[in-house]
Amino acid sequence: MKTKSIIMTVVAAMLLTACGSVPITGRKQLNLVSDSEILSSSLSQYSSFMQTATISTQKVQSAQVTRVGKRIAAATEAYLKANGHESELKNFSWEFNLVQSNEVNAWCLPGGKIVVYEGITSLVDSDDELAVVLGHEVAHAVAKHSNERMSQQLLAQYGASAVSIFTSGKSYATQQIAQSVYGLGANYGVMQPFSRKHESEADKMGLVLMTMAGYNPDAAVTFWQKMQANSSSSTPEFMSSHPSHKTRIADIQKQLPEVKQKYGSYLKK
Repeated sequence: MKTKSIIMTVVAAMLLTACGSVPITGRKQLNLVSDSEILSSSLSQYSSFMQTATISTQKVQSAQVTRVGKRIAAATEAYLKANGHESELKNFSWEFNLVQSNEVNAWCLPGGKIVVYEGITSLVDSDDELAVVLGHEVAHAVAKHSNERMSQQLLAQYGASAVSIFTSGKSYATQQIAQSVYGLGANYGVMQPFSRKHESEADKMGLVLMTMAGYNPDAAVTFWQKMQANSSSSTPEFMSSHPSHKTRIADIQKQLPEVKQKYGSYLKK
Protein backbone atom coordinates (compact mmCIF):
# COMPACT_ATOMS: atom_id res chain seq x y z
CA MET A 1 0.00 0.00 0.00
CA LYS A 2 2.85 2.33 0.87
CA THR A 3 4.52 1.73 -2.51
CA LYS A 4 1.22 2.27 -4.29
CA SER A 5 0.66 5.53 -2.43
CA ILE A 6 4.13 6.74 -3.31
CA ILE A 7 3.59 5.89 -6.98
CA MET A 8 0.24 7.65 -7.05
CA THR A 9 1.75 10.70 -5.37
CA VAL A 10 4.59 10.84 -7.88
CA VAL A 11 2.20 10.37 -10.80
CA ALA A 12 -0.04 13.15 -9.48
CA ALA A 13 2.95 15.47 -9.09
CA MET A 14 4.14 14.56 -12.57
CA LEU A 15 0.76 15.39 -14.07
CA LEU A 16 0.62 18.72 -12.30
CA THR A 17 4.05 19.75 -13.53
CA ALA A 18 3.40 18.46 -17.04
CA CYS A 19 0.45 20.72 -17.72
CA GLY A 20 0.75 23.37 -20.40
CA SER A 21 -1.70 25.70 -22.08
CA VAL A 22 -2.66 26.12 -25.72
CA PRO A 23 -1.97 29.55 -27.27
CA ILE A 24 -5.09 31.49 -28.33
CA THR A 25 -7.61 29.17 -26.63
CA GLY A 26 -5.82 28.94 -23.26
CA ARG A 27 -6.97 25.34 -22.79
CA LYS A 28 -4.89 23.34 -20.31
CA GLN A 29 -3.26 20.25 -21.76
CA LEU A 30 -1.07 17.33 -20.73
CA ASN A 31 2.51 17.41 -22.04
CA LEU A 32 4.57 14.47 -20.80
CA VAL A 33 6.86 14.25 -23.83
CA SER A 34 9.58 16.83 -24.41
CA ASP A 35 9.60 19.03 -27.49
CA SER A 36 13.02 17.66 -28.47
CA GLU A 37 11.73 14.07 -28.50
CA ILE A 38 8.64 15.03 -30.47
CA LEU A 39 10.61 17.02 -33.03
CA SER A 40 13.27 14.34 -33.47
CA SER A 41 10.72 11.62 -34.15
CA SER A 42 8.66 13.95 -36.35
CA LEU A 43 11.64 14.92 -38.50
CA SER A 44 12.53 11.27 -39.01
CA GLN A 45 8.97 10.45 -40.11
CA TYR A 46 8.83 13.47 -42.39
CA SER A 47 12.18 12.72 -44.04
CA SER A 48 11.10 9.15 -44.73
CA PHE A 49 7.87 10.34 -46.32
CA MET A 50 9.52 12.97 -48.52
CA GLN A 51 12.00 10.41 -49.85
CA THR A 52 9.15 8.40 -51.32
CA ALA A 53 6.62 11.14 -52.12
CA THR A 54 6.40 12.75 -55.55
CA ILE A 55 6.40 16.52 -55.43
CA SER A 56 3.64 18.07 -57.50
CA THR A 57 4.50 19.51 -60.90
CA GLN A 58 1.54 21.89 -60.72
CA LYS A 59 3.55 25.10 -60.45
CA VAL A 60 0.66 27.48 -59.84
CA GLN A 61 -0.87 25.38 -57.06
CA SER A 62 2.53 24.63 -55.51
CA ALA A 63 3.37 28.33 -55.44
CA GLN A 64 -0.01 29.04 -53.86
CA VAL A 65 0.57 26.49 -51.09
CA THR A 66 3.98 27.99 -50.33
CA ARG A 67 2.72 31.59 -50.49
CA VAL A 68 -0.30 31.11 -48.25
CA GLY A 69 1.57 28.82 -45.88
CA LYS A 70 4.43 31.26 -45.32
CA ARG A 71 2.01 34.12 -44.76
CA ILE A 72 0.10 32.20 -42.09
CA ALA A 73 3.35 31.03 -40.50
CA ALA A 74 4.61 34.62 -40.32
CA ALA A 75 1.38 35.81 -38.67
CA THR A 76 1.54 32.88 -36.26
CA GLU A 77 5.09 33.64 -35.20
CA ALA A 78 4.26 37.34 -34.79
CA TYR A 79 1.37 36.41 -32.52
CA LEU A 80 3.46 34.01 -30.42
CA LYS A 81 6.21 36.60 -30.04
CA ALA A 82 3.76 39.32 -29.02
CA ASN A 83 1.91 37.16 -26.51
CA GLY A 84 4.63 35.69 -24.33
CA HIS A 85 5.30 32.54 -26.38
CA GLU A 86 8.54 33.63 -28.04
CA SER A 87 10.35 30.59 -26.62
CA GLU A 88 8.16 28.38 -28.82
CA LEU A 89 9.55 29.84 -32.04
CA LYS A 90 12.63 27.59 -31.92
CA ASN A 91 10.34 24.57 -32.32
CA PHE A 92 9.19 25.57 -35.80
CA SER A 93 10.94 25.16 -39.13
CA TRP A 94 8.07 25.61 -41.56
CA GLU A 95 7.84 23.68 -44.82
CA PHE A 96 4.84 23.58 -47.16
CA ASN A 97 4.75 20.95 -49.89
CA LEU A 98 2.18 19.98 -52.49
CA VAL A 99 2.52 16.30 -53.42
CA GLN A 100 1.01 14.20 -56.18
CA SER A 101 -2.06 12.35 -54.95
CA ASN A 102 -5.76 12.42 -55.73
CA GLU A 103 -6.56 12.18 -52.00
CA VAL A 104 -8.51 15.10 -50.59
CA ASN A 105 -6.09 15.43 -47.73
CA ALA A 106 -3.54 17.55 -45.87
CA TRP A 107 -1.54 17.03 -42.70
CA CYS A 108 1.01 18.64 -40.44
CA LEU A 109 3.72 17.07 -38.31
CA PRO A 110 5.17 18.72 -35.19
CA GLY A 111 7.67 21.42 -36.05
CA GLY A 112 5.60 22.77 -38.94
CA LYS A 113 6.14 20.21 -41.70
CA ILE A 114 2.96 20.50 -43.76
CA VAL A 115 1.96 18.40 -46.74
CA VAL A 116 -1.02 19.11 -49.00
CA TYR A 117 -2.25 16.53 -51.49
CA GLU A 118 -3.25 17.64 -54.99
CA GLY A 119 -6.74 16.26 -54.48
CA ILE A 120 -7.62 18.99 -52.02
CA THR A 121 -6.68 21.77 -54.46
CA SER A 122 -9.65 20.79 -56.61
CA LEU A 123 -11.89 22.12 -53.84
CA VAL A 124 -9.92 25.33 -53.35
CA ASP A 125 -10.93 28.32 -55.48
CA SER A 126 -8.95 31.06 -53.73
CA ASP A 127 -6.10 31.83 -51.35
CA ASP A 128 -8.74 32.36 -48.67
CA GLU A 129 -10.03 28.80 -48.99
CA LEU A 130 -6.52 27.36 -49.02
CA ALA A 131 -5.83 29.41 -45.89
CA VAL A 132 -8.63 27.46 -44.17
CA VAL A 133 -6.73 24.23 -44.79
CA LEU A 134 -3.30 25.55 -43.88
CA GLY A 135 -4.55 27.54 -40.89
CA HIS A 136 -6.11 24.35 -39.52
CA GLU A 137 -2.87 22.40 -39.97
CA VAL A 138 -0.63 25.13 -38.53
CA ALA A 139 -2.99 25.22 -35.55
CA HIS A 140 -2.36 21.52 -34.85
CA ALA A 141 1.37 22.26 -34.65
CA VAL A 142 1.02 25.38 -32.51
CA ALA A 143 -1.38 23.62 -30.12
CA LYS A 144 1.01 20.65 -29.82
CA HIS A 145 -1.80 18.18 -30.41
CA SER A 146 0.68 15.40 -31.28
CA ASN A 147 2.46 15.96 -27.97
CA GLU A 148 -0.81 15.84 -26.08
CA ARG A 149 -2.06 12.74 -27.85
CA MET A 150 1.21 10.93 -27.27
CA SER A 151 1.11 11.94 -23.61
CA GLN A 152 -2.41 10.58 -23.27
CA GLN A 153 -1.42 7.29 -24.89
CA LEU A 154 1.67 6.96 -22.73
CA LEU A 155 -0.43 7.49 -19.64
CA ALA A 156 -3.05 5.00 -20.80
CA GLN A 157 -0.48 2.41 -21.83
CA TYR A 158 1.63 2.47 -18.73
CA GLY A 159 -0.81 3.57 -16.07
CA ALA A 160 0.72 3.79 -12.61
CA SER A 161 3.98 2.34 -13.90
CA ALA A 162 4.44 5.49 -15.98
CA VAL A 163 6.86 6.73 -13.35
CA SER A 164 9.44 4.11 -14.25
CA ILE A 165 8.89 4.67 -17.94
CA PHE A 166 9.57 8.37 -17.60
CA THR A 167 12.78 7.71 -15.70
CA SER A 168 14.21 5.12 -18.07
CA GLY A 169 13.61 4.09 -21.65
CA LYS A 170 11.42 7.09 -22.35
CA SER A 171 12.77 7.74 -25.82
CA TYR A 172 12.00 4.18 -26.98
CA ALA A 173 8.45 4.47 -25.67
CA THR A 174 8.06 7.81 -27.41
CA GLN A 175 9.23 6.38 -30.71
CA GLN A 176 6.82 3.46 -30.49
CA ILE A 177 3.78 5.57 -29.69
CA ALA A 178 4.77 8.13 -32.29
CA GLN A 179 4.19 5.48 -34.93
CA SER A 180 0.53 5.24 -33.98
CA VAL A 181 0.02 8.97 -33.37
CA TYR A 182 1.51 10.44 -36.52
CA GLY A 183 3.26 7.56 -38.22
CA LEU A 184 3.25 8.06 -41.96
CA GLY A 185 2.11 4.49 -42.51
CA ALA A 186 -1.10 5.19 -40.62
CA ASN A 187 -4.38 6.39 -42.06
CA TYR A 188 -4.43 10.16 -41.79
CA GLY A 189 -8.04 10.62 -42.83
CA VAL A 190 -9.15 14.04 -44.02
CA MET A 191 -6.81 16.32 -42.17
CA GLN A 192 -4.61 14.47 -39.70
CA PRO A 193 -7.03 12.86 -37.25
CA PHE A 194 -6.73 13.70 -33.60
CA SER A 195 -9.68 13.67 -31.23
CA ARG A 196 -12.79 15.67 -31.99
CA LYS A 197 -11.65 18.09 -29.29
CA HIS A 198 -8.38 18.66 -31.12
CA GLU A 199 -10.07 18.99 -34.49
CA SER A 200 -12.56 21.55 -33.19
CA GLU A 201 -9.77 23.47 -31.48
CA ALA A 202 -7.72 23.47 -34.69
CA ASP A 203 -10.76 24.77 -36.58
CA LYS A 204 -11.13 27.70 -34.18
CA MET A 205 -7.41 28.46 -34.00
CA GLY A 206 -7.17 28.13 -37.77
CA LEU A 207 -9.84 30.79 -38.18
CA VAL A 208 -7.83 33.10 -35.93
CA LEU A 209 -4.51 32.42 -37.66
CA MET A 210 -5.86 32.93 -41.18
CA THR A 211 -7.64 36.11 -40.10
CA MET A 212 -4.46 37.50 -38.52
CA ALA A 213 -2.68 36.70 -41.78
CA GLY A 214 -5.19 38.86 -43.64
CA TYR A 215 -7.38 36.16 -45.18
CA ASN A 216 -11.17 36.14 -45.13
CA PRO A 217 -12.39 33.66 -42.48
CA ASP A 218 -15.84 33.50 -44.11
CA ALA A 219 -14.17 31.20 -46.64
CA ALA A 220 -14.13 28.49 -43.96
CA VAL A 221 -17.88 28.02 -44.35
CA THR A 222 -17.78 27.64 -48.12
CA PHE A 223 -14.73 25.35 -47.96
CA TRP A 224 -16.29 22.96 -45.44
CA GLN A 225 -19.55 23.00 -47.40
CA LYS A 226 -17.54 21.76 -50.38
CA MET A 227 -15.92 19.12 -48.19
CA GLN A 228 -19.37 18.04 -47.04
CA ALA A 229 -20.61 17.72 -50.63
CA ASN A 230 -17.47 15.79 -51.54
CA SER A 231 -17.66 13.40 -48.60
CA SER A 232 -19.03 9.88 -48.93
CA SER A 233 -18.58 9.01 -45.25
CA SER A 234 -21.62 7.77 -43.36
CA THR A 235 -19.77 7.18 -40.08
CA PRO A 236 -21.81 8.47 -37.11
CA GLU A 237 -20.15 11.45 -35.44
CA PHE A 238 -19.82 9.70 -32.09
CA MET A 239 -17.70 7.01 -33.80
CA SER A 240 -15.49 9.48 -35.64
CA SER A 241 -12.33 11.33 -34.64
CA HIS A 242 -13.68 14.36 -36.47
CA PRO A 243 -16.77 16.48 -35.92
CA SER A 244 -19.43 15.92 -38.56
CA HIS A 245 -19.39 18.46 -41.39
CA LYS A 246 -22.71 19.80 -40.14
CA THR A 247 -21.35 20.32 -36.62
CA ARG A 248 -18.11 21.79 -37.92
CA ILE A 249 -19.86 24.33 -40.14
CA ALA A 250 -22.30 25.33 -37.39
CA ASP A 251 -19.46 25.85 -34.91
CA ILE A 252 -17.49 27.95 -37.38
CA GLN A 253 -20.50 30.12 -38.11
CA LYS A 254 -20.89 30.78 -34.39
CA GLN A 255 -17.22 31.66 -33.99
CA LEU A 256 -16.88 33.96 -37.00
CA PRO A 257 -18.31 37.19 -35.48
CA GLU A 258 -15.95 37.05 -32.49
CA VAL A 259 -12.94 36.10 -34.60
CA LYS A 260 -13.50 38.92 -37.08
CA GLN A 261 -14.12 41.47 -34.34
CA LYS A 262 -11.11 40.48 -32.24
CA TYR A 263 -8.55 39.60 -34.91
CA GLY A 264 -9.79 41.30 -38.09
CA SER A 265 -7.50 44.29 -37.66
CA TYR A 266 -4.65 42.39 -36.01
CA LEU A 267 -2.09 43.16 -38.72
CA LYS A 268 -2.92 46.86 -38.51
CA LYS A 269 -1.98 47.11 -34.83
